[in-house]
Amino acid sequence: MLDEEMYIPTYQDMLDAHERIKPHIRRTPVLTSAFLNELTGAELFFKCENVQDPGAFKVRGATNAVFGLGDDQAKAGVATHSSGNHASCLSYAAMLRGIPCNVVMPKTAPQAKKDTVRRYGGVITECEPSTTSREETFAKIQAQTGGDFVHPYNDPRVIAGQGTCAREFIEQTDGLDIAMAPIGGGGMISGICLTLSNMAPETQIIAAEPEQADDAMRSFKAGYIIADDAPKTIADGLLVPLKELTWHFVSNHVTDILTASEEEIIDAMKLTWKHLRIVIEASSSVPLATILKNKERFAGKRVGIIITGGNVDLDKLPWLK
Repeated sequence: MLDEEMYIPTYQDMLDAHERIKPHIRRTPVLTSAFLNELTGAELFFKCENVQDPGAFKVRGATNAVFGLGDDQAKAGVATHSSGNHASCLSYAAMLRGIPCNVVMPKTAPQAKKDTVRRYGGVITECEPSTTSREETFAKIQAQTGGDFVHPYNDPRVIAGQGTCAREFIEQTDGLDIAMAPIGGGGMISGICLTLSNMAPETQIIAAEPEQADDAMRSFKAGYIIADDAPKTIADGLLVPLKELTWHFVSNHVTDILTASEEEIIDAMKLTWKHLRIVIEASSSVPLATILKNKERFAGKRVGIIITGGNVDLDKLPWLK
């Protein structure tokens, strides 16, 4: 149930966010592949958020939050908890504005993502790889620093920022039958819902999730939030549960949530690297994995897939064992 005090971002908030962040982000390209179209029987469009400077779509929401702060608020900086990409993107946005950024990250977060956070000036405090440990550690750090809490996804400023990606996507593709993105906490999916329910209400929104971290799918079927504390999957960006604000968008606008196995996720990741010739992380390959698993559902459709990130530890690729 949505907290009565929680602000639900509007379409106008997304439009305002787009103007606010425009000087600081890239309008990312959309790629296609004749091979992947033939393989799936669908017409696939891939929006490449992996080429944002910090390597992920989360720079949109983070930048909207950071540059929306008043000067007095900004002096104490920002703080968050994240398995990687939000931490990197918030550190990047804070660096652009010249304010401090403190982040809590699980000990098991990929080294490549920790390195990126530090490169942008973020200060890391490590925690155990569970939602409980993450939130308890963060409470201590925020109390010490006084930084403005920018939640990785359950934040109206973040959702409005992520919604700008869907706006660009619709403009770049001349419309889609289906829009897809991976789902963990639901920030990107919520942004898609916010934008498309206004710009293209006829477009179905389908989320994709690992079988080994399928709490969003189970929540969707049950009609209420089911949260796993410490799921394990190669798709490390999808380990966190839905929260009240993202659940509001998911429960009202998402058509379905599909899942894929670890092997299917890795195979889709390899296919994307090979045929789109781009570096993507495992979390980003989950939508393609679910399409390949459910070809009949997508056959003949124009399907937009958001490639959410490309921050990969090249020494630990999942197929190099």
